[in-house]
Amino acid sequence: MPESELWITKLFNEYLPGLGNFFLGLVGRHADHPWADFVVMQILLVVLLMVAFALLRPRLSVDKPGGFQHIVELLYDFVKGQAEDQVGHAAHKYIAFFGTLFIFIFCSNMIGLIPCFESPTNFAYVTAGCALATFFYYHGVGFAANGIGYLGQFAGPIPLLAILMIPIEIVSHLARVLSLTVRLYANMFAGEQVTLVFISLTKLAVPVIFMGLHIFVGTIQAYIFMLLAMVYVGGAVAHEH
Repeated sequence: MPESELWITKLFNEYLPGLGNFFLGLVGRHADHPWADFVVMQILLVVLLMVAFALLRPRLSVDKPGGFQHIVELLYDFVKGQAEDQVGHAAHKYIAFFGTLFIFIFCSNMIGLIPCFESPTNFAYVTAGCALATFFYYHGVGFAANGIGYLGQFAGPIPLLAILMIPIEIVSHLARVLSLTVRLYANMFAGEQVTLVFISLTKLAVPVIFMGLHIFVGTIQAYIFMLLAMVYVGGAVAHEH
């Protein structure tokens, strides 16, 4: 058994080890405790979000919107405005991805503030997954918008410099994955450790201050991740290469 394991992870490892080892078996692995904290927390988070929006949908109202609906509408308007600034007139096609990315990362950052839970974004595996999803998404929409001509971005504006520009562009795009991964992971891990240290050393007032700082940092990091995804998509779908 791992030295530190969340209570909900223990339940998964006790009652669903077969399912966990099924997925591990897909990559040729097996473990006595196949479920890790960051995996279970992501599953829990997705389930909670699905339940929340499933409860919201039948309550949507034009005449009498509830508080939750107001929050979601404000979030939608915010994401839409940011997307239009970065992507342009075609932004509405990609709002679903941007909104999902922001909500997932924001909630992942915040759930660690709840006792007995942990932020999945404290693990590089999770932030790398978000980065890879963004990487494949913006390349996918780039090909969808420009066809094979999308590859022209990698060659640069001058054909004679293509042999130099292509490797530079490839390294640059791969570096985006590393940058997105490390930025989110490092900030959230450091913030979590600082908060835990002060909670263990002090009484109520100081931990509350650092918890507020954690909320601020978590919100900013979710926004930056989403904003960078918008910038990458905007560059990928632009027609004036």
